[in-house]
Amino acid sequence: MSPLRIAAVIPARLQSTRMTRKVLRPIAGRLMVEWVWCAAESSGLMDPVIVATDADEVAEACRARSIPVMLTSPEAASGSDRVREVAGQIDADIYVNIQGDEPTITAEFFPPLLRLFDRSEVQVATLAVRCPPEEITNPNAVKVVTALDGRALYFSRATIPFDRDGPGFAGYRKHLGIYAYRKAALEQFAELPPGWLERVERLEQLRLLENGIDIYVAPAPRDTIGVDTEEDLVRAEAFLRQSKA
Repeated sequence: MSPLRIAAVIPARLQSTRMTRKVLRPIAGRLMVEWVWCAAESSGLMDPVIVATDADEVAEACRARSIPVMLTSPEAASGSDRVREVAGQIDADIYVNIQGDEPTITAEFFPPLLRLFDRSEVQVATLAVRCPPEEITNPNAVKVVTALDGRALYFSRATIPFDRDGPGFAGYRKHLGIYAYRKAALEQFAELPPGWLERVERLEQLRLLENGIDIYVAPAPRDTIGVDTEEDLVRAEAFLRQSKA
């Protein structure tokens, strides 16, 4: 059996809703999107590792740093739609969707994600970590519950499972927004209309579950600092400077 061809795509929208221009913000000596690209590239598991953006400014910044980049439609509704657009031009068996606002991700995150594809039944994979106590009730920290085989049962901004007799339950898991799709699953996802669960929770992965497409979850080596606010940026910079020291 020939090895799987794995491409990584980093959707990098310039005008994000919560913090505009964040992918070009400098952090500890690099642009945010540059940190993400360097982490994925250094894993040695994916080729190519490409930034997908709707902005000439992002594309120019990537080219100046010898980062492969592709301009995608400004009409793309989500990061997954940008990944699909790249997939129309770059052939692979698996596409990894890495958010451009995760500067603290490192190469060690990709082996557990991609090992899931040793199982033929896995069409879509993602990662989760033990949820920090301070984020259990935070709706921006998405929780996931899984079956014993790692198959996701549900993702929610709510605190799931509900600890009826608590407090005391310590098994909450926080979802990290890194996905890998077999090509057929990516195509199927992009053709499906958003379902009511996705619209209510504002979580696009629920589109897959609503349509009977399983998502399998692997444990990540640690939590990340996704950047949505200025406070997140400060925390990420402190982490990266400490990591370089």
